[in-house]
Amino acid sequence: QVQLVESGGGSVQAGGSLRLSCTVRGDIFSINSVGWYRQAPGKQRELVASITRSGSTNYLNSVKGRFTISRDGAMIMVYLQMNTLEPEDTAVYYCAAARRSSGPWDFWGQGTQVTVSS
Repeated sequence: QVQLVESGGGSVQAGGSLRLSCTVRGDIFSINSVGWYRQAPGKQRELVASITRSGSTNYLNSVKGRFTISRDGAMIMVYLQMNTLEPEDTAVYYCAAARRSSGPWDFWGQGTQVTVSS
C-alpha cells in the first residue's frame, strides 16, 4: 500500500511562487509515476504535471515554463515548483501515484489548497 501526503500550499499574490511537496510512503518501489492534479471550484480535476521514475515529465500547456516537477532519486519526495503564479492557478492540488508509468492513478493524497490573489 502507498500513502501520499501533500504539503506546501498557501496563499500568495499573483507573480509569486510556491513549492508543493508530496511525500510517498509505503511500498515506494511499486510506484513508477507521480503526478500533480488540481481542481478549482466548479471545474474538473486536471493533470498539471507528472514525472516517471525514469525522469520523463509532462506538463499542462498553461503551466509550461512556470511550473517544474522534480523528484528525489528514490521517488520518496516529489516537488512542484510553481513560479509566476496567476489567479487562475487557484485550486486544491492533489498528488497522485501510479504503479505503471502510463497510469492509471492508483493512489491519491488529501490535497493542499493554493490560493493566488490578484
